[in-house]
Amino acid sequence: MNAWRPSGRHAALALSPVDPSDHVLESEQVLPIRLKDAWEFFSTPLNLASITPSDMRFEILSKDADKPIFDGMRIDYRVRPILGIPVRWTSVIRNVERLHSFTDLQVRGPFAKWEHHHRFVDSPYGVIVKDRVLYKLPLGPLGGLVHTVLVRGRLEAIFKHRERALNAIFA
Repeated sequence: MNAWRPSGRHAALALSPVDPSDHVLESEQVLPIRLKDAWEFFSTPLNLASITPSDMRFEILSKDADKPIFDGMRIDYRVRPILGIPVRWTSVIRNVERLHSFTDLQVRGPFAKWEHHHRFVDSPYGVIVKDRVLYKLPLGPLGGLVHTVLVRGRLEAIFKHRERALNAIFA
């Protein structure tokens, strides 16, 4: 199984991937906010820039990214995930359950598969933000090597940055 566990306060529990070449990332973070406030933040695509590392020079290209997500919404980005190389990325939003969850699926971009499920759970301490990303790199065994050498560490750094950014925003 190709799962990895981020360190720090992220808890990663690898579920069985659909395919042996899939990779799974799961993380969980408690934010001291109300469920409604969490939903408003995470369901507005423009807010993604504020929790993405600045060296990725993240740009949203879609015109209505300031509006709340809806099932079927397409969002176009430009991002520089590794070595400053610009990559176009298009996500489609699926399975929207207002206040509780949604999934963004990459339909254009660097991954052969990218399914990011976002879930929000009310708790006595605020909101538990749960993420599960199922992803696969292209190029078969070469993609596996690139994952080991570059991608796994980069994704871990992105999620650590996101945790720090969310703590700063909602402290």
